[in-house]
Amino acid sequence: MADRDLNIQLLINEYTENYIEKIFYFCLKKTGNIHDAQDLSSDITTGILQSLNKGTIPFHFSAWIWRIARNRYSVWADNKHKRSGAVTGSDIGDYEIEADRCDIAGELIHSEDLLLLRRELAFISSDYRNIVVAYYLDDIPVKQIAAALTLPEGTVMSKLYRARKKLKEGMSMAREFGTRSYKPEEISFINSCTSFGDFGQPWTVLNHALYKNIFLEVYANPQTAEELSVQLGVALPYMEDELEYLTKQTFLLKTDAGYETAFPIISREAQDKIYKNNVGVTKKVTPMFEKMIDIFSSGCKANGINYFGKYQSYENAKWTILMRAFDLLWYDVSGVSSLEYTARPDNGRWDIVGYQETFNKEPALVGNHGTRSGRTDLPYVAFQQYKFEYHDILYKSPIFITNDEATALKMVSEGQAEECDPSTVKQLEEYGYLRKKGSEYEPTIVIFKDGGKEDYLNKFSESEKADITSFAEEIKAVFKETYDFINEVISNDLPAVFKNDERMHKFVCMNSSYSRAYVCDQAITDGWLRYDADTSDAIGAYMYI
Repeated sequence: MADRDLNIQLLINEYTENYIEKIFYFCLKKTGNIHDAQDLSSDITTGILQSLNKGTIPFHFSAWIWRIARNRYSVWADNKHKRSGAVTGSDIGDYEIEADRCDIAGELIHSEDLLLLRRELAFISSDYRNIVVAYYLDDIPVKQIAAALTLPEGTVMSKLYRARKKLKEGMSMAREFGTRSYKPEEISFINSCTSFGDFGQPWTVLNHALYKNIFLEVYANPQTAEELSVQLGVALPYMEDELEYLTKQTFLLKTDAGYETAFPIISREAQDKIYKNNVGVTKKVTPMFEKMIDIFSSGCKANGINYFGKYQSYENAKWTILMRAFDLLWYDVSGVSSLEYTARPDNGRWDIVGYQETFNKEPALVGNHGTRSGRTDLPYVAFQQYKFEYHDILYKSPIFITNDEATALKMVSEGQAEECDPSTVKQLEEYGYLRKKGSEYEPTIVIFKDGGKEDYLNKFSESEKADITSFAEEIKAVFKETYDFINEVISNDLPAVFKNDERMHKFVCMNSSYSRAYVCDQAITDGWLRYDADTSDAIGAYMYI
């Protein structure tokens, strides 16, 4: 008998030392709030201790504890469901899919079932979840969803129907989650940097679904670790570790009020306004760019001027010329071309902007990349390349080249190939930036003469110069209106902590404003830019010498 009493006491000690805290977090995750978690965990603990004191010695202690915990939770869940059922008998199946539907989210709020809908969205695949959230919660029409996801409208309707059935089956269960649990992928990022962190920051952090949810949850809305653990359904010890890490990595700020996101996140409402304006601007300025460049190129050709070099055809070079013309005119208006980025842990120097997911069909991104890292012991090399996320162009050339490679490329362009490291020259040939012509090498990229534009214009007729100048001024006038509009939208969208930070405000506008991608996309649609089997792998790469 004494041995049995001793065994029981040892089991009680084992439970109180190693299981009570785990049981509480189990209850917190299941119930979704601290008060219910305290009541349920107390009930479970009471049941376990009573059984042990009555002499029960389970064969497998851990399995026995969790079986009791799950059984007690089931009883609690059933009781809660009965109470909920007494309040409302409606469910998502009561609402039909129709073109001119009422405000589903509003109706569900009145029936107290919106939380149930959000809860169940955490348990269906993203293929269905994204469509349901877009249609029922974001009020986006089926036609727009189908266009954004490149799906037939019938497929979207079918997925909505099947998703409703899945949701209806789960709505009677009593698990609750915060609003972020149903859509962790509803944020994307733009990063600008001088250098990434030693461990790939910021992208190694930004790609985590949990971190995205944290950033969204505490954006301009400080919360404690305890509040976040309940909202996102993550046990408090784990949440505290994650918050400490994100704060050290400068993604979060810790204040007296709690944790807050340390970078701007632009709302979908602001993005929608900017997008709608950008589409109108694009249709206006792209034809002007096309005509202006054609007139300038024709004038150069008539005067024997190879203003983009002699190594690419005009059709290939137009990809670079259009983007360069856009940048020169846009930056002349906006005054935003570069910023000093923020020093970060692990030798990083970068800044980011987050964007809530929208269903706008944004054009394929056109980036502008230079060399991977600078060399203070070598002269500056004015090499850049526009990187087109269109078709398969992006991967036909390196994302970056080194300063040594850029220096060698410049030397070859100036006829000094014999002075270059042969292995570097060979590497540039493999990249597609050099080609062998006989026993010599020549570049395949666009070569601009530094400061050559004014020299070329002086050789043009007065009518040609007038046409070019007229197009340029008209484009800049439209750009000025566009930049002012975007600046106002962003100012109204940013919380005070960023709105009053001049450098950050400028950074956000730079990354949220009208971009070269719109004009590039329209020029492709117009047929002015063409991409086929004859298009150079090195399009977009250029150098000033």
